[in-house]
Amino acid sequence: MSSLPLDINYKYCKACGICYDLCPKKAVSGDDQGKIVLRNPQLCVKCGICESHCPDYVIFLRR
Repeated sequence: MSSLPLDINYKYCKACGICYDLCPKKAVSGDDQGKIVLRNPQLCVKCGICESHCPDYVIFLRR
């Protein structure tokens, strides 16, 4: 079981950037292809903004 605050289905991410543009703590960012990466899991406050705004439903907040 992962202790990370997010589950990311990287395979289906289309690199739109909405998640990391909206993240208030900048816990997520884009990799070299623009796909979501949880760079700073300790900064994630589990607000759910990334999950609720992802148009491809690739981000799942662990509750």
